Amino acid sequence: MAAREPSSQHQAPSRHRIPLSIPRNIPNPAALVRRKSSATRTGPEIAGPAHDPIVRCAVYAKGKIISHDAPFREASRIAKECDGFVWMGLHEPTALEFEAIADEFGLHPLAVEDAVMAHQRPKLERYDDTLFLVLKTCRYVEHETLTASSEVIATSEVMVFLGANFVITVRHGDFGELGDMRRRLEHDDNGLLELGPAAIMYAVADTVVDRYLEVANDVEIDLDELEESVFAPNRTQEPSRIYQLKRELLELKRAVSPLAIPLQTLSNRSLPLVPEPIREYFRDVEDHLSRVRDTVSGLDELLSSILQASIARLSLSENEDMRKITSWAGIR
Repeated sequence: MAAREPSSQHQAPSRHRIPLSIPRNIPNPAALVRRKSSATRTGPEIAGPAHDPIVRCAVYAKGKIISHDAPFREASRIAKECDGFVWMGLHEPTALEFEAIADEFGLHPLAVEDAVMAHQRPKLERYDDTLFLVLKTCRYVEHETLTASSEVIATSEVMVFLGANFVITVRHGDFGELGDMRRRLEHDDNGLLELGPAAIMYAVADTVVDRYLEVANDVEIDLDELEESVFAPNRTQEPSRIYQLKRELLELKRAVSPLAIPLQTLSNRSLPLVPEPIREYFRDVEDHLSRVRDTVSGLDELLSSILQASIARLSLSENEDMRKITSWAGIR
């Protein structure tokens, strides 16, 4: 059911936010959001009129793909006829590019606005008969040596619209794992696609959370190198490097911590679009997220201890230098 402006003949459709309620009289998303500049895109620079935000649009039924790269209106029709679902992947769509898609699948204007603007905290919201999940993705930035200005963790976003016969993923930034994930699911013999569009939402969440753990493990290697250098004989500017890594780790915490409540909701609450078999899968993702949260918390505490040790070491060294200077001054 598409969420539209209320008319004088009927009451506005309800939007159920988890856990809040909605305002009324929401304007068209194209009027809410200005077209994004091509300078903000992270992919290849493409002129506006030639940009196609649809990466892939396919139809699945009974666990099998039955239509490859169909136009989204045709895909929607096929899915309804065969009792299947559409899986559409978008990359950084503008409000104008998203308008027809939102109208076809009945997406709520507030969710569309969030998906277009990005820069959202991880969250789960319910709009009428659609679920909207926001996840922040992370990747480790390779570097030869950690400096006081090194970028260690880069973040981007993935949004998921879930309906009865569709799932739409919206990607912002550099997170190419969704294409590989789709191919794995299409060749999966375990029949995950047979569980419907909610299985895609689970697969996206699982992929994102697994990457968190990989990033945390890579950060731990940097932390081990810092820990060794703090107690090395040569004096270096370790506090600035430690502080930079602590700031970078904060980016990972901002992605991981807020996701706990959405995953608890998906795994423990009865939602019409999330059948019981999929809730069991979400419980597994929730468990993985708990491990990541514990790991990140441990890294943050260790960084704080290393920072204190480094400052103490510098203070001790400066005191020793001062005593030497005082002694030489007394001799002269």
